[in-house]
Amino acid sequence: MSIYRFDYIWLDGYKPTANIRTKAQALEFDKYKGSVDDLPIWGFDGSSTHQAEGHDSDCILQPVRTYKNPLHKNSWFVLCEVFNRDGSLPPSNYRALIDDEANDEFWFGFEQEYVLMNSAGRPLGFPDGGYPEPQGPYYCSVGTQNAAGRHIIDEHFALCLKAGIGVSGINGEVMLGQWEYQCFGKGAKRAADDLIMSRFMLHLVTEKYDVIANLDPKPIAGDWNGSGMHSNFSFNYLREVGGKEYIEALCQGFEPFHKEHIAVYGAGNEQRLTGAHETASIDQFSFGASNRAASIRIPIYTTSHDWKGYIEDRRPASDACPYQIIHRIMTTVKIAHAQALEAIK
Repeated sequence: MSIYRFDYIWLDGYKPTANIRTKAQALEFDKYKGSVDDLPIWGFDGSSTHQAEGHDSDCILQPVRTYKNPLHKNSWFVLCEVFNRDGSLPPSNYRALIDDEANDEFWFGFEQEYVLMNSAGRPLGFPDGGYPEPQGPYYCSVGTQNAAGRHIIDEHFALCLKAGIGVSGINGEVMLGQWEYQCFGKGAKRAADDLIMSRFMLHLVTEKYDVIANLDPKPIAGDWNGSGMHSNFSFNYLREVGGKEYIEALCQGFEPFHKEHIAVYGAGNEQRLTGAHETASIDQFSFGASNRAASIRIPIYTTSHDWKGYIEDRRPASDACPYQIIHRIMTTVKIAHAQALEAIK
């Protein structure tokens, strides 16, 4: 028998933005190969995470996906869903809302922006008590004067790859100290699970350097870009059939649900979606090909591939819950897809 370390990970019940929680235990196996079915359920004090009352505080951690832990030998990360003691769903479990029947055909890619900050709450690279040169040279930059914290984002990227988390790319963003990584998954739940795990890994790495990974959608007031989490998505018909008329009709079908999307697209998003700094206005819905000032952008990949591929919802904020984003997009697509097919008959 060998001893393995298992770090159980879940989202708490804090509002408007959940926190990631974790605790670890040691278990014995002859040889553990990563199956969630071999792992026990566990529990925690829900009264300390806004998920239960003190008089009935036990909550259940149900393993749903595992990842290799590259930080320790014989170790695994265990992503969990939370259930009440009686097996019912707490309000904080948004993962359970995703439609299992449509799960596999939906692919999602998240563009997670964030800002690395020091313990005083200043972005890395910002001078004490002042500001750097205006935005312009920092996007996809190199050089000490233009890039701050590259060693951190490189380490995060490498660890995600070793863990099997679907991070597919990284780049410097428009504001100094601001970075982005892309996280892709085939299957709606897989995509969201990987995004949560990539955030978890980011927080672990930044702990090491006494740096804060800030996911606030407008971390610095003034003429500085906010942080978003553009959400790219596709499904079978969009990837395989598509068509200009169909995609435009599909995008139009999102307009009646604009408020419902904004409601779950992150706290503080009104400070970011101003119509400036590569955003659309939070009060108006729009879409367009290659338009980064629109609510939904039809990317050049799609327009150059016979209007087949994916589309990008640019409204979600950097702190948004990927499970809520996915649930809302899949719900809207179900309606908008049927309407689009009817419109192009």
